[in-house]
Parts: sequence; C-alpha cells; structure tokens
Amino acid sequence: MTASSTRVAGPDDPGTTRTRARRRLVAAAAAVVIVGAGLVLRAVAAGEVAKYGGDALYTLLLFALVLVAAPGTAPAKAAAVALAVSWGVEFLQLTDVPADLARQSTAARLVLGSTFNAPDLFWYAVGAVAGWWAVRRA
Repeated sequence: MTASSTRVAGPDDPGTTRTRARRRLVAAAAAVVIVGAGLVLRAVAAGEVAKYGGDALYTLLLFALVLVAAPGTAPAKAAAVALAVSWGVEFLQLTDVPADLARQSTAARLVLGSTFNAPDLFWYAVGAVAGWWAVRRA
C-alpha cells in the first residue's frame, strides 16, 4: 500500500458518526426553515410566484429530508431522489387518486396536490438543483 492510498478518517470525513450527526442536524434545521419559507411564501405571494416557488420548495424539502434520513448520501444522489419523488407525485396526479385523497384530507392535498401541471416538473428540478448547489457550496 502506498502512502497516497492510505487514508485516515478525520473529524470532517463524511463517513464519521460525528459528521453524519452534524449533517443530519443541519438538514433537519434546513427542513424547518424550508417549511417556514413555504408558509411565508403562501402568505405574501400569489399566483405563479406562490405556485412555482412552492414547487421548488417542495423538492428542496424532500432533498433535506433525504439527508435527515440518510446523512451520508451524496448531494447529487439526494437531489435525484428528491426529484424522482416529486416527479412521481406529479405524474400520480394523472390519476384520480390524489384528487380523491385531497377531497378527504388537507394533508393529502398539501403533500400530493390534485391536478397534473407540466410546468411543475421544471420547478421541481429547480428545487433539486438548489439543494445540490447549497450542499456543494457548504
């Protein structure tokens, strides 16, 4: 083994327990901030700004929750998972299931939506890229 292939895990190594715990805590705090931002956005904005901003925040929240659940996940993978879930929920709206659930539950309406809207797909990608970018910059 050469010196260049031998690696000792330091305190900032993504594989260490302390680093994962810190990353989980930061992601959980970010999730709380994102939910707050979404509530503020709905309170102060209307129309497309509120709708599409909410779409981006939805995926950004999923990105943060992926990192809470699995803090060792690479940012690109967390962004891909969040985007896949967001797109999956959007495509599910092509069926009657989300609309039926939305009529019965406010929580289901907030999480699943009710009607398919193709531009949402773009704004979900914006949220995923924003999450990836923020973690890469940190």
